[in-house]
Amino acid sequence: MNEIQVQGSVAEGFEEVREEFAAIVHEDQGAAGAQLAAYVHGRRVVDLWAGEEVTGDSLTGLFSSTKGAATLVVALLVQDGVLDLDEPVARSWPEFAAGGKGGITVRDVLTHRSGLVGVDGGLSLEEIADDRVIAARIAGQRPLWRPGTAYGYGGFVAFAIVGEVVRRVTGRSIQEHYEERIREPYGLDLYLGLPEALEERYLEVLPWLATPEMLEDFAANNTPSPHSIGGMSYNLSVFQVADVLNFPNHRRVRALGQASGGGVGNARGLAGLYAAAISEVDGRAPLLKPDTLAEFSMIHSTGKDLVGGERAQYTIGFIAEGLRYPFLSANAFGHDGSAGSEAFADPRSGVAFGYTRRRAAFGFYAPEHNRLAAAVVRAAGAAA
Repeated sequence: MNEIQVQGSVAEGFEEVREEFAAIVHEDQGAAGAQLAAYVHGRRVVDLWAGEEVTGDSLTGLFSSTKGAATLVVALLVQDGVLDLDEPVARSWPEFAAGGKGGITVRDVLTHRSGLVGVDGGLSLEEIADDRVIAARIAGQRPLWRPGTAYGYGGFVAFAIVGEVVRRVTGRSIQEHYEERIREPYGLDLYLGLPEALEERYLEVLPWLATPEMLEDFAANNTPSPHSIGGMSYNLSVFQVADVLNFPNHRRVRALGQASGGGVGNARGLAGLYAAAISEVDGRAPLLKPDTLAEFSMIHSTGKDLVGGERAQYTIGFIAEGLRYPFLSANAFGHDGSAGSEAFADPRSGVAFGYTRRRAAFGFYAPEHNRLAAAVVRAAGAAA
């Protein structure tokens, strides 16, 4: 196997990041390439990629890193006074009140405390690609636990619920708001609905590279029952694990840009998104004002996620990255994705981070995140 060559550039003082990235892609050539980008106070300081087919412009499926883009849309609408986090979902969407859901608020959904992680019987690929269809199915669903008493990750459905509220309140979808208020003005390579003209830049997410023994062990010890809380979250009454990982490889998913996991982008797009959230970029003020930033980065759900366990803890719409990575500040926020993407912002240090990998990380967890993020934060601190 030929050694993967690292391409791209880093700013002065960030050479350590390039070395760490090179070490990781050399150690894990099975990843088939990766991208890494970072900003500090609105200036891009890292732009690296590696892999036979991978370029800095390559696009790939982002899975739940999509939720970061969707949450920024919600944050802007809250900032505008258009949405109220503590208003019941059913106030704008009366059908949602069925099954004892009348008291569930937008905040409950965004913090995964609604009791809704999927639908009985699961969703077909055609259905799960479309937020409107998911919303119609989940309107009649009963919560799996009393809302507010626990939390569990609504992997495919959370932003279909929020998206229906956004559509009913504003007359426009999350995807439309995102395109006009965030993606287009900043020229971000991160799409909630990939135009057909950009399809030639898309690289399919590749399946896990694992031995039959590893796959058998994972299936025996980590795959939940299809009708358990975890199984419903991952739609396992219809999907196999391979179907979850193949989700963005379907053109319908990419075209519709399902707001929970159908986004397409690259490391530059992810890092740029979070840089725009917290920093002045190209003369534009940060997207989030201080009060909005404080609200959406406040930790809400900690303890044990009924789907993801103790590793999964949340702010509003985001993962509480300051609890995941001890070298980040308490209010760092972001979101990762099942294939191994990761993105976050740390308002205190001004760091915005984006990472993708071509081949899905085995077991839905990419251990290199910690090393790469730590290297970026160390370099940013030394350069301050």
